[in-house]
Amino acid sequence: MKKNYLFTSEAVSEGHPDRLCDTISDAVVDRFLQKDPYSRIVAECALSKSVVFVAARFASNATVDIPEVARSVIKQVGYRLEDFDAANCTVVTSLITMPMEQRAQADEEDLSETELERFTVRNQATVFGFACTQTPELMPLPISLANQLARRLSAARHGGRVDRLSPDCTTQVGVEFEAGKPVRIHGITIIAGLEGGKPVDPVALREKLTSEVIVPVFEEQAIAPDESTEIFINPQGAFPRSGPSSHSGMTGRKTSSDTYGAYARHSGSALSGKDPSRIDRVGAYMARYVAKNIVAAGLAEQCEVQLSYSIGHAGPVSIQVETFGTGTISDEVISQRIQETFDFRLGAIIRDFNLRHLPALSRDGFYQKLPVAGHMGDSSLALPWEATDKASLLR
Repeated sequence: MKKNYLFTSEAVSEGHPDRLCDTISDAVVDRFLQKDPYSRIVAECALSKSVVFVAARFASNATVDIPEVARSVIKQVGYRLEDFDAANCTVVTSLITMPMEQRAQADEEDLSETELERFTVRNQATVFGFACTQTPELMPLPISLANQLARRLSAARHGGRVDRLSPDCTTQVGVEFEAGKPVRIHGITIIAGLEGGKPVDPVALREKLTSEVIVPVFEEQAIAPDESTEIFINPQGAFPRSGPSSHSGMTGRKTSSDTYGAYARHSGSALSGKDPSRIDRVGAYMARYVAKNIVAAGLAEQCEVQLSYSIGHAGPVSIQVETFGTGTISDEVISQRIQETFDFRLGAIIRDFNLRHLPALSRDGFYQKLPVAGHMGDSSLALPWEATDKASLLR
């Protein structure tokens, strides 16, 4: 494996059209599960200037006003009315009602071992989980920094600390690695959407974003920008418009920034818009959980866990572990330990992470917070798959 290299990862803020579609799709999932935790629901979203399209198929006892959900999410993001008007935009829906027998018939908490074996996956998937020692949350440093910059941009906008900042921003961080470890910040790029269409002093904008966004993010980092770090703020100039009035969006197009910033493999399937019975979503969470516990246990400096599921099986047909030469014991022994420690069956994942009932525990839902916060690595939401409670057992 190459030891000296430069790696970049990208993240987007809450108003980026792709991210907005992810959030709308997950808000629909939340609303169904809040009213009926045994709902089966898949929702996808696409949007462009003044138009939102939501396709959903579901089996549920709940009645959900999907256009109202979409408008509520758009309003919370906070576009200017001329850029995207939540109240007056066109919301088009395409809904498919599935047979009610496809709705979950029991709580996984109440299922016996025999019944859990009969709870099989309905779609095939190969999913990946990754963890490493580059950050306290055991995530790759490039995506961790890119996500922090994106969240800081949103905080600066909501706090009114940067004038005319749009909800639609993009960040990228390049990190230099030596001997496989991060040693230097090579570059930082911020594409800051600006509202109003009037010229902005690029020098003043750079100073403001540096003081309000970049400096606070790196204050507590072990590696900070140096005099040779390249910092680009809107290198191609400010866009005259931002958000859906400038470019379209679709659910599932930001899977890389949802996970590991392309530093590690992911399945490629969209995470958002799917209820907990979809193994291509919850299996990815399980794989991350296992990889993180392996690294937290000190068994490896970096670890990838691969889970392959096939229709008709309750658990994975293949479990693979790769520690890239950083393991303190062999990958085969680690694989044996995780199979003795974790229950990889779909019903067990739903049960152990409480995935059906988490949306009802918060008025604002649960899943719709993940696209912006990050499906992996964020500690502010106390995500169940981010716990390291199995590390002592693996040792």
